[in-house]
Order: sequence, then structure tokens, then C-alpha cells
Amino acid sequence: MTPLNVMPTTPAAVGQRVAVCRQWDIPLGLGRSFEVAGRLIGVFKARDGLVFAVAGTCPHKGGPLADGMVVGHQVVCPLHAFRFEARTGTCDQPGVCGIAAYPVEVTGDTVYVIVPSA
Repeated sequence: MTPLNVMPTTPAAVGQRVAVCRQWDIPLGLGRSFEVAGRLIGVFKARDGLVFAVAGTCPHKGGPLADGMVVGHQVVCPLHAFRFEARTGTCDQPGVCGIAAYPVEVTGDTVYVIVPSA
């Protein structure tokens, strides 16, 4: 059974497992940016403890998503309030591209992000 505080790894999520931080490095309701395998990725912790990871920049104006708020299981772009879903990266605005969403695993207190193999 998958713990409630991690984004589950799916069979399609095969790739490189990269340790990015400790759980306590990400405050509830906020995110932090990390460079992971050459990609800027935002790692967030929802108020219910779910840890998730998405692309680090908004495709609309390049806003730094890790500076945005977490609302439920969405991250809100700090520049224009576009919302992106944790599990899919889908945007709530019509005509705006979604962003990459990455599986997360928490082992002990270490947060791992799974990135596609190059």
C-alpha cells in the first residue's frame, strides 16, 4: 500500500531515482526548487502531507512555481495564479500547456524524484 504522503510511482514512471532533499526541507503548503538530472523541478508539500513534484517553471510567463502557493493538490503560479495539478501537471486555464509531473517517493526522511531516463 502506498503511504498517503507520497506521489505514487506508476509503471510508466520508469527512470532515474534522485534524492533531492529531506522531508523537513519543504514546509507544509510550500515548495522548493531543485535541479534534478538537468531539469528545474519544484517539490511541494501539500497541507495534508502529500509530497509532489512538477516542472519548476510556468509555461505561460516562466514564473518560478516553487515560489507559488499550494492549494489542495495544486501549485499556483506566483505571477498569474494559474494552477497546475500535482498528479498530471494539467493547467486550469484553457489553452495553456500543462507541465511535467514527476513521481515522488519518500524513504525514511529522504525525498526522491523519479525523472525519465535520458
